[in-house]
Amino acid sequence: MKAIYFFLFSLCLQAATAQPLQRVAPEQVGMDSRKLMYADEAIETAISNKDIPGAVLAVVRNGKMAYLKAYGNKRIYPNVEPMTANTIFDMASCSKSMSTAVCTMILAERGKLRMLDPVSLYIPHFKNWESEDGKEKKVIRIADLMTHTSGLPPYAPVAELEKQYGSPNPDGLMEYIATCKRDFKPQTDFQYSCLNYIVLQHIIETISGQSLRNFAKANIFDPLGMSHTDYCPTGEILEHCAPTEKQKDGSVLKGVVHDPLARIMNGGISGNAGVFSDANDLAILSAMLLNDGEYNGHRILSPLGVKAMRSIPRQVSALGRSLGWDIFSPYASNHGDLFGPNTYGHTGYTGTSIILDPDSDTSVILLTNSVHPDDKGKAIRLRSLVANAVAASIYPTCLLYTSPSPRDSTS
Repeated sequence: MKAIYFFLFSLCLQAATAQPLQRVAPEQVGMDSRKLMYADEAIETAISNKDIPGAVLAVVRNGKMAYLKAYGNKRIYPNVEPMTANTIFDMASCSKSMSTAVCTMILAERGKLRMLDPVSLYIPHFKNWESEDGKEKKVIRIADLMTHTSGLPPYAPVAELEKQYGSPNPDGLMEYIATCKRDFKPQTDFQYSCLNYIVLQHIIETISGQSLRNFAKANIFDPLGMSHTDYCPTGEILEHCAPTEKQKDGSVLKGVVHDPLARIMNGGISGNAGVFSDANDLAILSAMLLNDGEYNGHRILSPLGVKAMRSIPRQVSALGRSLGWDIFSPYASNHGDLFGPNTYGHTGYTGTSIILDPDSDTSVILLTNSVHPDDKGKAIRLRSLVANAVAASIYPTCLLYTSPSPRDSTS
């Protein structure tokens, strides 16, 4: 019995003490550090133009951290605090991909759900789509939620829901989503919707019997050693959080999710937003995805699960969204112009961005709190500029720095 306890303790200790990615010089993974300085310039210009208060840039290549740098300030109101590489950000809608979607795929791999399952299988009062004359009907399925092709509205009236149900009230929010008007027939159009991922949260929690926070922590964050990633941060995580928007009373949100639906109706744990994380943890997550679902001996997803997540289902092939990620929808400008056609990623309203190019084995993580302090910042164009600079720094394998052979030295 003691041996079993020791084994379990060792596993927990291994997860808790997992190491961050190995840091290497860009040239060691086939990147030109001089060209990466163009990314620095783009970020510094954005700070100078007051588009963002500061940023952290991380570049992962070949499973190693090739670049990690902090710029500017993480706080400019009511006082100034410099940005650091370990600053923790409100990931906003990046939560959809890095937590909710991965959790959904984990359950699919365990035989707990199918992408073709009707949402009503898990939420019996969930209304499917039907035409105005009632003659045509179509089921809304889990895959429709994952790809934002369900027809659900983009958002929900927070003030009205708070007045009707009180807050926080996840069940009241779910009741609204289950019965609200559907905007179009599933799979016929793309409409980015936070409601899709709140429904996925409910499905994850129904199947697992755990909160989304606890399921993600047990099945993604802890096994990978992402020790600075969580919903509703406390302690050291809260201490290192970058603030977001100033409120009417003059206070500033810090460690409290910015998104109103997540914050007010779902109490901070929400399928559409709520994860807080830093560049080092996101680099680990990226390395896992670029390594077919495994990092440092911990397998989170199968290779085919990762492939499915970055593939657009045939039924909606023209609409640009995969099972949890963005391939080429109108929201995918953060990919820039140079990375390959298999690149996938996601952005967050607060100013966060993750992109992954499996062909070049590269991930670009750009974290800003552009909503600080007055929600007037701009990060959309910057994401593309940085992605282009990073992509352009990658040189062909044949140009990797190697020791010359004897033949080369005599020629």
